[in-house]
Amino acid sequence: MGSLFKQIYRYTRPRAYRHNENLWPFTRITRAPSGEISALRYKGKTVPLVSLSALKNSMQGEVLLTATGPSTRNIDFSLLSKTIPVMGVNGAWHLADRLHFSLYTIVDMEFFDKKPDIIRAIVSQPDILLFTTMHGIAKIVDRYGDALRCRLALIEDGCYKIYQPKVASEAIKRTYQQNPAMCFHPQRPDICFSTDIRQGIFDAGTVVYWALQILAWLGFNTILVSGLDMTNFNQPRFYETQQEKLPSYLATKVDTLVMPSFAHAAQVLQQRQIRVINFSPESAVPDTIFEKVAFNEYFKSE
Repeated sequence: MGSLFKQIYRYTRPRAYRHNENLWPFTRITRAPSGEISALRYKGKTVPLVSLSALKNSMQGEVLLTATGPSTRNIDFSLLSKTIPVMGVNGAWHLADRLHFSLYTIVDMEFFDKKPDIIRAIVSQPDILLFTTMHGIAKIVDRYGDALRCRLALIEDGCYKIYQPKVASEAIKRTYQQNPAMCFHPQRPDICFSTDIRQGIFDAGTVVYWALQILAWLGFNTILVSGLDMTNFNQPRFYETQQEKLPSYLATKVDTLVMPSFAHAAQVLQQRQIRVINFSPESAVPDTIFEKVAFNEYFKSE
């Protein structure tokens, strides 16, 4: 039946709406005047959502963002203060025996498909706030509805909003340039940083870029990042073996998209008095973008 609905949707809407074809007619949304999806019904059932408006500046101080580069293996997380909240992304859940995650972001649908055990473990935690897209929520409800205990915050890619047409990369600036919350790279109209996640988040090939936009919205003024290696993409992530390694598509995007986007994010965050510290000493992200400090040195000096 799902494939029938997909065909109906595909042939009754313009191609720019194609990213919605797996959601219709099962997904019913209500948008708030702020732009966020404020109410959701999926397959006839209400899915409770955490209000993005209520989350604005609801947190403060430091936060640890755990990316999944191999350098993660060298960090002694016991030095981390228990008062510092932690956001995980993707396979960072393998640190759950050492870190208490209260925030999580997953926007990679391949990760949902390939790592079901991790997804089930995360969504079963009542003290986690999970940021994901509508496609992610659909997968969670369909596959792990019985285990769902975490709180859900529905975020959208600014170029692929639900039941709205796709925004092509060359049209991003034309679409959003009148919106003061959207900060564009001065030389790259295809690179944008959102300071209001209710109106969309922008992608730069890595979930870390999404996370920076989310954490700034939440109100943190110091974002500590571990595992942000951005190099040696042929090596397994810290939790993988060579045999079970998921593919990484970053190598082809690092120079053309990821680095310019991080440089832009650094400028936007600096203007908002938000400090970003990179705990990966061998990171390909230069310290002209994010300040590099060794994990143990940072917590010794506090």
